[in-house]
Amino acid sequence: MAPSTGPSTTTSPTGRVSAAQTRRPRARRAFDNPSKSSKQTWKPTHTRQKEILTALGIFQRATAEQLWRMLRPGDRHDRCTRDTLNALKKQGKARVETRLKSGHQLWVLTERGHGEAKQLLPKNVRMSALRRPQYTADGEPVDGDGYDAHAAAVTSTAAVLTGAGLGTPLSWQTETGHKLPYGYTQYTDLTMCAPDAGIPIMLLEIDRLTEPVDDLVAKLRRYHEWFELPLPKADRSQARGARGAAAHAFRLWSRIYPATGREGYVPVAFVFTGRTQAQRANRIRRLEHAARRYFAGERYPGRAAGITAVDYHQALPVVVTELERITADPGWAAGPVWRRLGREEWQTLPEALGNPDGDRLHTVQREQARRRTAEREVAQREAQRPVRVGCGAKFTDTRWQRTRRSSWPGERDNLCGPCEQEDVDRAESERIAVREAEEATAREAAEAETKKHRSLFGRRR
Repeated sequence: MAPSTGPSTTTSPTGRVSAAQTRRPRARRAFDNPSKSSKQTWKPTHTRQKEILTALGIFQRATAEQLWRMLRPGDRHDRCTRDTLNALKKQGKARVETRLKSGHQLWVLTERGHGEAKQLLPKNVRMSALRRPQYTADGEPVDGDGYDAHAAAVTSTAAVLTGAGLGTPLSWQTETGHKLPYGYTQYTDLTMCAPDAGIPIMLLEIDRLTEPVDDLVAKLRRYHEWFELPLPKADRSQARGARGAAAHAFRLWSRIYPATGREGYVPVAFVFTGRTQAQRANRIRRLEHAARRYFAGERYPGRAAGITAVDYHQALPVVVTELERITADPGWAAGPVWRRLGREEWQTLPEALGNPDGDRLHTVQREQARRRTAEREVAQREAQRPVRVGCGAKFTDTRWQRTRRSSWPGERDNLCGPCEQEDVDRAESERIAVREAEEATAREAAEAETKKHRSLFGRRR
């Protein structure tokens, strides 16, 4: 977003808030900057001077409005920021490089300010190059050039996002290089590290709708190729066998960037600005259609019934937004102004980067599938369980297992436990009855034989 052509107004944010909070709108007023007759004193404190030195050390060039939105969004206007810049100018640490067509002054560091900013910046934050003043042959200063609309949009994007609570000025780096094996280096407009806002790392590309959509798709392709690069000394067999999140341990990017805390590679955000809203919406649709292979994810292996979750571990999360949409929303960049490619709804940035249809859903659906399989197996087993024809009772597990263990079919294999016992008792009763009948018959025969002998003996006497 290029600097505005009018004076600073109350459409700016009222204070730095968390990325998860909604910014409360303020009442509109005609002008926000105080007049010269204002009795309030605006002091360019030492803390504010250090803030501006570090910001210009990172972004190299910026207007007072951009620095105000980035560093002090709680201020009602950029008056104190301009006063601080003028104080740094008097100290020989900052200078005006040129005046833009919008009327805004473009500020850069002097050699002295550049050296002081280098001391203030942490070692892991890259320092921008020093912009040295240029002079004509007659010794007259020459206005700086090369600050185009794209550079202004990059700085404005960082200012707007920082003012919405997405990180601090130290969260940003510009023109981060990603070198590919075939010699090409993919440079990122902005790299953001804002773990306090739930965004450990994100790469941002600023697009003013001046490039073909195919160029944007090519950027995503190169990013995907770079994230696939293996560690130089990684075990190739282990790397090939790794799946899901375990595969990232064998990738080069995991040694350079912090873990994202989510499935997939480091997210990439496209910030569109310029032209009309319809043109921006059409560009987003075309990018979404052409780049689906890089962000869509895959089905989980196995294709179990009822599993609709998506495996995003080797996918490139891509979100889009518009500077015009951000500045029109009450919550600014912390509001629902982001859309994840592959989804229809506009969400907050943490929501857009989340994967509710990824690992979490897969865990739930896998447990549901396991439960359904167990229930189906139980139903199938119950359908095969033998039933006693006589009483209609089903076999118990013990009874069924005993009949199935038997290598030879028995005459009672089709009986349930109670019926089997009843049949055993009946057979035992019948056996006892037969035995008793046989004994009675034998006893009667013996008694008859005894009587016969007695009668014969009596006749002989």
